[in-house]
Amino acid sequence: MKKHTLLLAALTLLLSVSCTQKSETTRSGLDPADFNAVVDGKPVALYTLKNTAGMEVCITNFGGRIVSLMVPDRNGELRDVVLGFDNIADYQNVPSDFGASIGRYANRIDHGRLVIDGDTVQLPQNNFGHCLHGGPAGWQYKVYEARQLDGKTLELYMDSPDGDENFPGHVKAKVTYNLTDDNAIVIAYEATTDAPTVVNMTNHSYFNLSGDPSRTILDHLLTVDADSYTPVDSTYMTTGEIAPVEGTPMDFRTETAVGARLHENNEQLKNANGYDHNWVLATAGDAERTAARLVSPETGICLTVRTTEPGLQIYSGNFLDGTVKGKGGIVYNPRTAICLETQHYPDSPNKPQWPSTLLRPSETYESLCIYGFSIAE
Repeated sequence: MKKHTLLLAALTLLLSVSCTQKSETTRSGLDPADFNAVVDGKPVALYTLKNTAGMEVCITNFGGRIVSLMVPDRNGELRDVVLGFDNIADYQNVPSDFGASIGRYANRIDHGRLVIDGDTVQLPQNNFGHCLHGGPAGWQYKVYEARQLDGKTLELYMDSPDGDENFPGHVKAKVTYNLTDDNAIVIAYEATTDAPTVVNMTNHSYFNLSGDPSRTILDHLLTVDADSYTPVDSTYMTTGEIAPVEGTPMDFRTETAVGARLHENNEQLKNANGYDHNWVLATAGDAERTAARLVSPETGICLTVRTTEPGLQIYSGNFLDGTVKGKGGIVYNPRTAICLETQHYPDSPNKPQWPSTLLRPSETYESLCIYGFSIAE
């Protein structure tokens, strides 16, 4: 009896010690235990992908968000090049799109209204009178079901019922993150529906290739393969026009610093408080071609974007205002990051002259975004 009592005491002590030990931190300094939670009755965790080159990507299935992204600089030092939080509570309590897998519809829909087969649908109006990123309870605030296939691949599943944020149709979507050994993150999207609806998914990572979010991205050098863009009005809504970039601050056909023309006396820059526009890509959906290239002169880190999508939303962190603290307690001030969101054009459901985002039950939505990292020559 005494032996059994001692054994039970030892097991209890061992269990107590193991429960109080902190889990191993990631290369970016995240503690996976800080992401263990149950949200809306569903388990949330932090998933880590690593490749043979030493790169690391950490993703939470809350919103399908890239939390950290460690890539080597020109000296071989790993740098975390995305903004985010270091615990699940902040993702829940501080409104943000940091790193999120956006759905059902990325970007804006005019006054939240669209017509499908003659039926008018009214969506939530959560941004200057428009529906932005699927509404206030878009997929960035929902829990994806996660399946990590191996050390480099994570699949995330979203089951979105008919009427989710008033979007019609029961949609089942999948986001696959694959980290390659040549330092690329391949993001593949798929979706099906049981009734006609609209789908436009994207990744909303905020990049700062210096690895230091106390610095702005105004010195980052940007190139975009686009001869035109879609202008917006003062409510950030596309006007329906496709305008040439020639002779405007929107011309990044040759490498130009993000901040070089940001303060020019230009109506579009005033309307959007900087860059928050969709570029009409000349790559014609060819994911073998580079749609955009971003370089930090400080670190030499180079990001290339390839995609099957016709558009690229570029956002220069205009609404970061110093009120939010991210990983490590660093304050996120204006222009401390830039977003490069592959997508269909904003408000496509109301602009039939643009590529359609309509998805029918007989079809499968597919989209591909590849973020590749290297050192600029």
